[in-house]
Parts: sequence; structure tokens; C-alpha cells
Amino acid sequence: MDYSKYHDVRVDNQLATGTLVPDVVQLQTLQDFTRWKSLGVLRPYKPAGFAKLYPAFRDPDGAWIATSVVAFSYMYDDSLGAGGPASPRDLVDPRWKGAIASSYPHDDDAVLYLYKLYTQAYGWEWVRRLAAQNVQFGRGTPTPVVAVASKQKLIGIGGFGSLTGPLVPGVRWVAPDRHPFMAWGHRAAILAGAKHPAAAKLYLNWQLSTPVQQAAFDGWSVRTDVTPAGGLKPIWQYPNAHLDGFPASWPTAPKSNVGSRPSPFTSAKSRGHPHPAGSDYTPAAEPGSWT
Repeated sequence: MDYSKYHDVRVDNQLATGTLVPDVVQLQTLQDFTRWKSLGVLRPYKPAGFAKLYPAFRDPDGAWIATSVVAFSYMYDDSLGAGGPASPRDLVDPRWKGAIASSYPHDDDAVLYLYKLYTQAYGWEWVRRLAAQNVQFGRGTPTPVVAVASKQKLIGIGGFGSLTGPLVPGVRWVAPDRHPFMAWGHRAAILAGAKHPAAAKLYLNWQLSTPVQQAAFDGWSVRTDVTPAGGLKPIWQYPNAHLDGFPASWPTAPKSNVGSRPSPFTSAKSRGHPHPAGSDYTPAAEPGSWT
């Protein structure tokens, strides 16, 4: 297990050195799929249910599909009840100073896009006020969830969750109407050099199967014929989810800024284990990797 920004580099290295390991790539770095398709290293395949996918969740040629919906927003300790921040705008309230944890926005492309949406909605003065809140930044999107669940902080920014109920006990994930959050279709594709193409096809068929989609962890399905859980609308009916914005942002946008101005957050070096498996993770032990 590792972050997408490391997996894609390993796949590129393995493609270049003829040491390909995976049959399927399933990553957050959506721009890689566009690039890999243009390089001809993906095997087009349209699994059962392909025609039922929301159009933005499938490549028309079958080079890749989205297998799940993932959304990032802010969250808070459920014990706050109605007293929690009603919207991202309220995160700069002085009463939350020292009470907020966040993923580094310059260490994760989805979190960076979320901060970009906040900046566009509330302005740079909001960003400066948030920077003065003594936010505890951590590497990796689980860090704000863990900080709130473990009672280290009351509020988290830049993590996953569900509007149907807590995914982690005691953590209320919120996406208020008329305020921004972000969501995307998590993509998967079969590599042209896959050694087990039949197994890869079976996997994609399973991912798109109705039972799997009905059991989506956050209640949202990538299929148009599967009713979301818990009374949710399909994710593409939430304009404040900016569903098309995230995949459109990265082909040309650099990862080092938010919009067109430097962020008060991006000058800090990311700290923490570079891999979710911790400090014992050794990429050099993998075939096709390097030291």
C-alpha cells in the first residue's frame, strides 16, 4: 500500500525497464490515465455495466473507468453537534484556533484542489486567517480523520467521509449546501502488458457489479442505474462537489500553488512518513524500482 504519486512513478519505471508488475492500475492521480492512454500502454476494455457509468466516469474507448466515488471535505468531532463549524468559512473563527488538523495541501493533489476551491469561494483573506489558526498539518489524507477520531483535534480538513453516517466513530464529515467540497471518480485501467488479463477483466467487472456499487463506502455509485444510499442524490447532482474540476485541473496546472498566488501553507516542508505503511516501507525491494 502506498500513495498514488509514488505508484505511478513505479509503473512508469517498470514500463521503461520491461519489469511491469501490476495488471491493473487504480489510482487517485487521474492525469496519469490520460497520459498512459496517449502512450498506448493501457488495454481498452469495457466491463459489464460500462454503458451505465456516468459519462464522465468512463473513457469512451474503454481505456479506463471509474470504479468508485471519493469525496474530500472537512469534518469535526461529533460531540460538537450543532455547535460545530457550519461551513468551511467558519473554520477561521478564533474559537477553533489550535483545534484544527489538516492534510498538507501541497502534498496531495486532491487536498490541494479542495484548498483551491476554498480560496476561490472565500478569498485570500480567509486563507491568511486560516494560516493563523495554528493548524496541525500531517502527511496523508487519513491524518485529519485520525486526529479527530483520537480527540487530538476537534476539526479536520482534507479527508474522506460520507454524508450517510460516520465512517469512523465520532467523526462527522460534512458538505454543506452552497459551500465547496470536492469529489471525483477513482479510476482504474488494465495495463497493455498485463500478465493476467483475464483476472484483470474479472476484477473490473466485479468492481462495477451492482452489489459492489450498492455497498459503496460513502453511499455514492459511479453507475447511473444504482440508487445512492441514505437518501443521497447521485454525486453529479451536487454542483458544489465540482466533479469535473479535479480531473481538469492537473494536465497543465502545477502542484506547487493554489490558483495563481503562493499559499501561506506551501512554504512549509511536508513532515511525516512519506508512505502510509510507515518508515519500514522500502520501495527498493520491489521489482523494477530503484534506490
